[in-house]
Amino acid sequence: MVGCGHLSAVGNHDSDTFGWLVIFAYLAVTILLGFYFRKRSARSVDDYFVSGRNVNWWLAGTSMVATTFAADTPLVVTGLVYAQGISGNWLWWGSLLSG
Repeated sequence: MVGCGHLSAVGNHDSDTFGWLVIFAYLAVTILLGFYFRKRSARSVDDYFVSGRNVNWWLAGTSMVATTFAADTPLVVTGLVYAQGISGNWLWWGSLLSG
């Protein structure tokens, strides 16, 4: 048939190899960063949990915002909107202002 592409069950080996290289590179960088920060945070419990209480405001704020991208937050917001309508989303945004 003209115009119908044929998809093979076997993938493109070049892209498979590249994909695995990206995965291994990501894991290697993650492990190296873990060892680096492990040495820095091994001094005390305060260093481990709150970075010795010496964190810039923008870094603390970025960390707080990043926690809203966890798996549970979209589920909670979806549940609020389902149960209360679109106003449930405003409840969520209102909690942003109140802390």
